[in-house]
Amino acid sequence: MSTAFESPKVQEAKRAEATRLPAAIMIGFGPLIFAPSIFVPWIPAVLVAMVAGILDWRYRRIPNWLTVSGFAAGVVVNTILFRWPGLETALLGTVVGLGLLLPFVLIRSLGAGDMKLAGALGACLGWRQLLSVLMGTILVAGAMALALVVWKGRLKQTLLNIAHLLAALLSLRTPAPAVSLDNPQSTKIPFGVAMAVAVLFYGMGRAMGKL
Repeated sequence: MSTAFESPKVQEAKRAEATRLPAAIMIGFGPLIFAPSIFVPWIPAVLVAMVAGILDWRYRRIPNWLTVSGFAAGVVVNTILFRWPGLETALLGTVVGLGLLLPFVLIRSLGAGDMKLAGALGACLGWRQLLSVLMGTILVAGAMALALVVWKGRLKQTLLNIAHLLAALLSLRTPAPAVSLDNPQSTKIPFGVAMAVAVLFYGMGRAMGKL
């Protein structure tokens, strides 16, 4: 509350702060921000990622109806909030998401559903936040993979397979079927689950003003 003892500069600073966070409430560990431009685009992203994670965990597939719906929701939400710049952000985020994962789909180390999910999340979050989510996804997927191969006692073979995949990626050729998704005996990590975990935690961090 302003008082008569506060200078005009202090009062102006308080008004600016109130404008910058118009709908924030304080909880025990930080501000939970409900400003539409910050929080609303994360709603379809989290919903799509959670459903994709569940389906990928149970059926090892991410359906087109889900990724297309996520893309449409991202475009609509960002266009309503930001008009033409929002539409451009959504489309660019989609292109970046698809483009970054396409090489891994071509060498059969990821499924097409994972790539489409990244594109849908890019439409919701824009390319900058998508990059942060993908970095978190890589960390989560790496932790999942390490735990799985250690549990199955296949650490040495998995490291060799990763080396073969990287060599194939750098040489722009298709890897041998034994080290791709075509091998039914290969250790597979549901990338959609890792992406869902990354989206959930990153979205919570944004909502609490930590990221």
